[in-house]
Formats: sequence, structure tokens, C-alpha cells
Amino acid sequence: MNVDLAYLNIEGYKNVYKNLSPAELIELSIKRSEGFLSDKGALIINTGKYTGRSPKDRFIVKQESIMDKINWGNSNLSIDEKTFDKLYDRVLNYLKDRDIFIFDGFVGALEEYSMPIRVICENASQALFSTQMFRRPDHDKLEYFSPEFNVIAVPDFKANGEEDGINSETFILINFDKKVILIGGTHYCGEIKKSVFSVMNFLLPQREVMPMHCSANIGDNGRTSLFFGLSGTGKTTLSADEKRKLIGDDEHGWCDKGVFNFEGGCYAKTIRLHREKEHEIYDAIKFGTVLENVVTDEHRVPDYDDNRYTENTRAAYPIEYIDNIEKSGVGGNPQAIIFLTADAFGVIPPISKLSKEAAMYHFMSGYTSKVSGTERGITEPETTFSACFGEPFMLMNPAVYARLLGKKINKYNTEVYLVNTGWIGGVYGMGSRINLSYTRAMVKAALDGKLKNVNFIEHPVFKIMMPTECPGVPDEILNPRNMWEDKKAYDIKAGELSRKFYENFKRFKGVSQDIINAGPRVKSLSYL
Repeated sequence: MNVDLAYLNIEGYKNVYKNLSPAELIELSIKRSEGFLSDKGALIINTGKYTGRSPKDRFIVKQESIMDKINWGNSNLSIDEKTFDKLYDRVLNYLKDRDIFIFDGFVGALEEYSMPIRVICENASQALFSTQMFRRPDHDKLEYFSPEFNVIAVPDFKANGEEDGINSETFILINFDKKVILIGGTHYCGEIKKSVFSVMNFLLPQREVMPMHCSANIGDNGRTSLFFGLSGTGKTTLSADEKRKLIGDDEHGWCDKGVFNFEGGCYAKTIRLHREKEHEIYDAIKFGTVLENVVTDEHRVPDYDDNRYTENTRAAYPIEYIDNIEKSGVGGNPQAIIFLTADAFGVIPPISKLSKEAAMYHFMSGYTSKVSGTERGITEPETTFSACFGEPFMLMNPAVYARLLGKKINKYNTEVYLVNTGWIGGVYGMGSRINLSYTRAMVKAALDGKLKNVNFIEHPVFKIMMPTECPGVPDEILNPRNMWEDKKAYDIKAGELSRKFYENFKRFKGVSQDIINAGPRVKSLSYL
């Protein structure tokens, strides 16, 4: 196929395969020894050395057009244009006499905020991942397709680290002026997905659209809900509801017309996946799905409990592989937002209501605890704060996103709840995990508007509002202090966590005092 890639200075390649079907890409992946089929027909690939993102290898090209808009720092490292151009030229030379694969598609289900993208890669399996992950246009729209952003992924190309002006052999470089994302040295497909969404997270706020790292669903009554939460908080589990249609499970935008999914697929974790717990994901792993770093037996049956390669095993499949979905990828303005945290201190209430200011504070904080089993090497609980519940992908100052959230809450009278899916009655190792059936009941009550008319009391440390009753939930657990045998010990732990919130929030600049005041009291109060 003759494809003009002169606008990217890509020339001299061997063969180009453009917009092939999943079946064709799977056939080529196997022929090229990129992977093999599981017993259910999923394509299994091993990403080798890199089984997750490389945050220290992602750079944004420093340019006048974006200089004052990027939140430069540990999450957003910078390189100069010369460094980018040098690596770009080397990649162009590398692509000569090689086969390349092209996927043309879109990010964003709502047409006025949709971004056309082109993914150019050296592996058929990466093209398959892109085909399943992004939104696929009708064939009649491909004839005059013009990408706004281009991704060039060359996993087998290794950089020279410091000699090339970067940190290692791997690089993820975002160039806003050239509208190019350059990825090399890593086979992990998630870099393609997350770099594209990082671009969206930068561009949309400049159009007064709020980008969100969250899942979204819609009820039969038309009520749209959002779920924010870091790994291990139960975002996937709680947003999957047989009585609610899934809009999307990871990345969305919120404009005046409502909420829209960025993606055309799902990129689900599969470690310790069992059908009885998460049948939607389990049943979606079939022909067309890409499985990353999953171990199989001699009959090619996946063992999802085996983490020999990584805890971060993944399945990428089109959202149509899930039965209960909102096919348009669009929902109305959300009536309820759920912030999820897995608090290992055992002091955050199981559910609490947040004012607009408290919602902005907790959104910027993005608190949870990582515990053993969440990530390799963690044996004791670790306090984690990730701004906007997705700090590595938010390129602007977190206050920018928080202000957008506050505007939306005001405009659409959206209720916001903080739900603790972590521990109660004591810290991790002493208390117990909050019963999932109670958590589901609390989430259902919040989404159905059944908490609007109940009484609330303020938590004396965290200043969030705790309901005194909730359908299907014992009253005594709603105030977490009730569940601790040693009340003084509860007060001490609540004080410890409040100080961690305080220390974390000090790093944010340009935040109004009313938002700061909505955070926890630093000195623990005694109920005695």
C-alpha cells in the first residue's frame, strides 16, 4: 500500500500495513513471532524488560507555546528541541527498510472534542492494541483522514541514555508544536495509550472541558455517575453494575453536553482475575484481545494468579466485548461523583459527603494507601497521594483541574461523596476490610439520591460530613470511631493521617484559602 508519510519525514520503509482488521493483525503478529494465541484466542505478548510505564523516561519538549502551561517537575520532565530532533532523526533512519503498521482513529466519543490520531509502529501487536484501545472510525471516513497528533512507536530501538540527553534506553517524548509523540525502547503498550491521553488532558482544559482519570456509568433513570480512584480502591469493581451501563472505565471528558469516553476499549488489570468476581473482564478475553505478560500452561490456558513477569498483567479489548455498555460513549452531566480511597489507617468514614471546596481539596489530594499485593515490594501500607487521581497524566497545575471541577459541581449541582473501601475498626493488619456488600449499598444509595434527606454530622478531624443512616448498612459503622475498641488510638491515627494530608497539600501553589480550609484539622481532636 502506498502511504504518504512525507509530512513526518518517514520514508524508505519496506512495507506498510494500514488500518488492518484485528484478524489480519493477529495473523501477522503470530507470523512475526510477536506472540501466540491463548486457549480462548486472545493474543498473548510478553513486553520483556518493561512491564509497566517508565515515568522517569517521559519528557515534554520545552517550547514557547506551552512553557507557562505545563506543571514542570518530577511528573513532567523537560527536554529541549535539539534533543528531540536528534532522537527523531535516529528513529527515522531506524525505520528505513522496515515494515511499519498504521492505525488511524480518534480519541473522544463526542465529535466536537474528538482528536484524530495516527499510530505508526513497528509491531503488528501494537497496531492491534491501538485498534482495540482507541475509537475506530467508519471506513468511509478514512479516505480523507487527517491526524491532529501522531504517535511513532519503535520498541526495538534503544537510545543511548545520557549521551542522547535522556535517562535510559527508553523514551516517551511529547512534542506539542510538531504534534508528535515519540516512543522507543519499551514494548509496554500502555505507553501509547497514556501518552495520547496526557495530550488530551492538556488540550481540553484550554477549551473549558474537564479531562478525568475515572470510570463512568449511567443508570436506567439516565443518571450519570463518575468513579475516581487509584489502583486497589475498587474503581473497576464498583463501577461495573448490572443495572447501570458502562460509559468507559478509565479516561473521560466533561463538557456542557455531558460526559464522554476518550477510549474505544478497556485496558484492564488481570492479576488474580477470576470469573466469579469479575466476569465482565474475564469473558472479554477472547479473539481480538491483547494479553500482556500473562503466564499460560502447556495448553495455553492463562494462569492469572501467576505474577512471575509482573503484577501489572493486562488485557486490552474493545469496549463492545462488555455486554452492558452505553454504545455512544456519552452520558449526561453527572448527578453524583464517587471518590474512592482504600484507607489503611482505618480512620476515614466508609462514606461521607463533600462540599464543593472539600471535593476540590480531596480531588487535588488523591489519597489512598498501597498495601501488600497492590504492588511488588510493598509489605507495609504506604500513604499515597496522586493529584487528580492521576497525577502522572495531568500535565497542568492540579489547581487548573480542580477549578474546572468546582465550576462543574456548581453549574450542575453535582453531589460528591468520598467512599472508603479500606479498613475499619483498626489499622491494616488489625482492623478488617470494609464489607463489599456494605460499600455497594452505600454507593447505590448515593447514586440513587437516597442520602439527600438523611442527617449528616461533621467528622471533627477530616471535616467531611458523615451520614447517620444509610439503607442496607448498620448505623454504627458509619462513624469509624465507633468501630475502634481503643478510641484514643483512633484519635492518634486520625491525627497522623491529617498531618500527612497537610504536608502533601503544601506543595500546591495558587490554591484559594477556602479550599485549603476544607482540608483536615491538623491537630487531632478528642471525642472523650
